[in-house]
Formats: sequence, C-alpha cells, structure tokens
Amino acid sequence: MSAERHATITGTGHAVPSRLVTNDELAAALGEDIHPFVEGTLGIHQRFWCADGESTATLATEAGRCALAAAGKSPLDVDLLIIATDTPEFISPPTASVVHRDLGTARAGTFDLNAGCAGFVTALDTAWKFIRADERYRCVLVIGAYAMSKFLDLRDKKTVTIFADGAGAAVVELADRPGVLASELFADGSLCEGMGVFAGGTREPITPAVLERGHHNRLRFVQKYPASVNEEGWPRIVRSVLARIGKSEADVDHWLWTQVNRSTIVMVMERLGQPLSKAHTIMGQWGYTGSACLPMALDDAQSKGLLKDGDLIVFTGSGAGLAMGCVAMTWRTTR
Repeated sequence: MSAERHATITGTGHAVPSRLVTNDELAAALGEDIHPFVEGTLGIHQRFWCADGESTATLATEAGRCALAAAGKSPLDVDLLIIATDTPEFISPPTASVVHRDLGTARAGTFDLNAGCAGFVTALDTAWKFIRADERYRCVLVIGAYAMSKFLDLRDKKTVTIFADGAGAAVVELADRPGVLASELFADGSLCEGMGVFAGGTREPITPAVLERGHHNRLRFVQKYPASVNEEGWPRIVRSVLARIGKSEADVDHWLWTQVNRSTIVMVMERLGQPLSKAHTIMGQWGYTGSACLPMALDDAQSKGLLKDGDLIVFTGSGAGLAMGCVAMTWRTTR
C-alpha cells in the first residue's frame, strides 16, 4: 500500500424522522415516572421515531444527500457506498441497494455492513482501507442508519425509552495528508445473544406463532452486559489506538462515544483523566440511534463550529454482538 494514499472526511450530514416522542409521552403510556433514569442516567430527553413511509433507507438517503452537499460532491462522484445498519430495509436485498437507487450513486459499488452499534466505526475503517489499498477508490460515502422503533415493544420500558431512529453520513475522500490515522476492532461473541431482534432470520423465521407471541420479533434485552464492557473496554481500546500513533489521552481534542448512556461517558472520561467538555453528546435531543449516533454527533459538532483544522478526534462505538470499534483521525478543513 502506498503511504501517499490518505483518507479524510470532507462532508457530513444527518437525518431524523418526523415523529417526536417525549419522555412525558412515554411515561404516560407506561404508567410510571421514567424521568429520573432516562434523563438523569441516560441523558435522553426526547427521541424521534419513523412515521408511516419513513424507514432506514429514507433516513440514509437524506443523510447521504446532506453529506454530499457539504462535501461539494455529486452522487456520481461516489465510488463506493457503504450502509452500516442492523435495522435493514429488507432481509434481502441489501439496504444499500435501495439507497443506491434513491440517491443516484450510479457509478458506485455498494454493500451493507452489520456490526451492530459499532457499525459506523467499522464502515469508516473499511472506507479508509479501500482508499489506501486500491487506486480506483477516491470517494466513499459511509452512512450509519437506524430505525429500531420498527422493532420496539411499546410495553417494554427497558427498550422503548432508549432507542430512536436517525441516520448520519460522512464523505471519505482521498487526501494528500493524513486524516484517518489508526483503528482497532474488538468482539466478544459470548455475548451474541444478550440483546437483539431474534426472529426473522434463518434460525427463527417469522410465522403466525412468532407474531402471536410477539417476543422474539421485537428488540429484547436478554442478558445484562457487564458494566465493565464499556467502562473498561472503551479506555482499553482507545489507549491501544492512541499508542500506535504516538499520542496520549491529553492530545485528543474530541471524544465521540456511543450515545447510549451519558453516565457511562462521564465515568469513562473520568478514568481517562479528561474533561467532559471534550465529549460531545447528542442523546439529549435525539435519543440513542445505534449505528447512526457517531456520525450524527460528528455532524452536530461540525455544524456548531466545534471542530478545528488539525483537531484529533477519537470515535468509539460498541453494541450488540458484542462488537466494538475505535478510529482516530485528524480533522481536516482542507485536504
């Protein structure tokens, strides 16, 4: 691989669906006060769910258009389109095929990538390596998209209060100086049945009996993940990535974490000895949007003028699987 082929993010975008769902609405529906935990611990004040006619593909397409516009690119400039999602439009064909059609990326190859809530980090890592390894790839559009509201049991307070819908996108382009610097992926398959939507695949296809029971065709927490998964796993993976680029925790300007639990972010930042002000969060306004949350947080930080040329950003995503990923990159306002 040529050391001259670098990759950087040149445009970002996001999309949320139209239906606003407040904590007051959910508290009334569940018949109990959810505010202390959902707002105090998770940091979620509201979320958006898909209305009729909205889906993973519609959100991904809108976010992709926004990112391309921000990068000054046409859909025909895209060489590769990667959709990171675990709430696909269909079992088959890939969601990426639908977005490919709707976005008009006629020249691009495309595929879905499912790494749960670590999907965007994994897709960003993949895009970087496509650009580094093959001179045919100069512009890759990466989209994390999530429509988990379609799989929620509205009676289950463990899930209905947390999960939300949205999409975030990034245009990753060939650059003459480093943008993405290093990455690492981690998995623990022993936790693969801890959380998920377990019906609808080949192990348990959808049948009238499955629908009547209404359990495995909805998102379920089956096994509580140990707190150490993120509280110890996040610091471990970021320190490993930073060590490979000769950087320390203090060198990082922005920490973007999976946006599922604000209290975990607070604890991890304390363990790293870093001020919470470096950890931009979005769960307050958009809830937990799975594979979309990191690019949505990036786009939100960019739109608020928080990102400066040369800033060191560390993305860390984790979720069902268990899958975890980390990417360190230097933010570039010019290539």
